Amino acid sequence: MLSAFGRAFRTPDLRRKLLFTIAIMAIFRVGSFIPTPGVDYGNVQQCVAGMADSTSLLGLINVFSGGALLQLSIFALGIMPYITASIITQLLRVVIPRFEALHKEGQSGQAKLTQYTRYLTIGLAILQSTTIITTARSGLLFPGCAVDVIADDSFMTALLMVITMTAGTGLVMWLGELITERGVGNGMSLLIFTSIAASFPTALWSIAGGANGVFNFVVMLLVIVLVIGLVVFVEQSQRRIPVQYAKRMVGRRMYGGSSTYIPIKINMSGVIPVIFAASILAIPGLIAQFGDQTAGWVLWISQNLALQDQPLYIALYVLMIVFFAFFYTSITFNPDEVADNMKKYGGFIPGIRAGRPTAEYLDYVITRITSAGSLYLALVALIPTLVLVMLGVTLQIPFGGTSILIIVGVGLEFVKQVNAQLEQRHYEGFLR
Repeated sequence: MLSAFGRAFRTPDLRRKLLFTIAIMAIFRVGSFIPTPGVDYGNVQQCVAGMADSTSLLGLINVFSGGALLQLSIFALGIMPYITASIITQLLRVVIPRFEALHKEGQSGQAKLTQYTRYLTIGLAILQSTTIITTARSGLLFPGCAVDVIADDSFMTALLMVITMTAGTGLVMWLGELITERGVGNGMSLLIFTSIAASFPTALWSIAGGANGVFNFVVMLLVIVLVIGLVVFVEQSQRRIPVQYAKRMVGRRMYGGSSTYIPIKINMSGVIPVIFAASILAIPGLIAQFGDQTAGWVLWISQNLALQDQPLYIALYVLMIVFFAFFYTSITFNPDEVADNMKKYGGFIPGIRAGRPTAEYLDYVITRITSAGSLYLALVALIPTLVLVMLGVTLQIPFGGTSILIIVGVGLEFVKQVNAQLEQRHYEGFLR
């Protein structure tokens, strides 16, 4: 393994890509600590030090911004607006025929969809930055903090902050695209990886500061190692459906006659269902913060939906993960489209007739695999939280299972891409 890393940095082209990727990730982290104009940085640090980790919707954005949100930095929104815009664009393919047509046009259509995603990202950044600034000025961003984080409440200061945070989101989006074009791996995924990896060790180490801290830290570390092993095993697993292509004559040439397979991952939806479920369940708690704290509905939400260890929260969390796993998989994998493409090019699954029977067979396989994959997602998302509850630790690792899933998934994909480039040059990669 170490020799493979040495070969990667001894290869000039690959070394330049790796160093470029690391440099962009470093710039992203530096920007997370530059305060937005109009923010009292000293008061922000005082408020952050006196509060627990947020488990609200703002807490989710804070995780994906590497802690930059609660610092009110120029990169406070991080990559979250782009993630939301990308998901919305994919979902709109089902509703808007124009988007589906662009998706089928190939590279030119994908370029237009990417452009629409960028426009939507800027719009969401304006909306989210306005919400965050309003929340910070009202004192709800840091509950119980006695100092003001924004000294000047004028309209021009608020406008300047919105413009700065929106421009920061555009810059983050550009940095991610630079990594994709000139570096190694998917830029947006690596920036998410950087954000979560930066805040995860601090939250994990803070467990050792309480009662039975060393024991709790060791137990939690062992659980995380086991979860990582489970994630690696499942993410690398796939169901391979064999496909045979019939021989056909085109002019004087013989085409086809080859065998291949359709790789179907157990977890085809990735981490999207967990993010959707966590975001939706966080909305009632966010709304309750703006209501009368003595009202009955606010107290009910605080007792049942605001804490991740409540039975109702866990039940709804699992049900939503399962639902969104099936929903997102149905959008990203269309059995009818796959069956039509196979039939068009003379492909068939051995023992299954081409056309409608093939689509029904693929739908049957996808349904069974997604059932296992959705339960796996729910298990990974809940294990760290349940272990913390059993240990009596009140500190919440930010979306623990989700963080592990993202870190391991992006890390595996990055290693695969470096490995592929090494094999192109040395015929030998990380894995022998």
